[in-house]
Amino acid sequence: MYFEQISDMYYDFIKANGEIDYVKLKDITANVRFKSQVLESISLYEYYDMNDQDTPEIISEHFYGSPNYHWIIMIANQKYDYIDDFPIPIDRLESRITEKYGVGNEYNTHHYEYNGWIVDNVSYPTASAVSNYDYEFLQNESKRRIKIISPGLIEQVLSEFRRFM
Repeated sequence: MYFEQISDMYYDFIKANGEIDYVKLKDITANVRFKSQVLESISLYEYYDMNDQDTPEIISEHFYGSPNYHWIIMIANQKYDYIDDFPIPIDRLESRITEKYGVGNEYNTHHYEYNGWIVDNVSYPTASAVSNYDYEFLQNESKRRIKIISPGLIEQVLSEFRRFM
């Protein structure tokens, strides 16, 4: 549904032999105008904490009655990457931590914190150590809370989207 609404544009590619080949592409720059204009005007959001099984499609189905509005959830939350912008289940997170830091290094010190600030432990000897595991866990948890545009406004958002495209 999302890309169907975006207008086409022609882009010229110069071939190795010097000929120009025109290729039809979607004008993805239209997305920028839509986001800044429409999303700034929306003030009725609900907050939702994602669980491990949630995907944008599942959330869209739950709130809007259709999985086809998953892109609205993604745009409203400025989340564009299914892998890095959404929380992952704890078993996958633990595997990712081991892969990233190495076997046996999961609980090594990632950094030190003092009153919410990342500091060095020499200047701040009472700073608390944050392990690689705790750091990655907190990063993952911070991705759970998302904004849901009020279901009563979806038709207005779609109308504005079509107008911009």
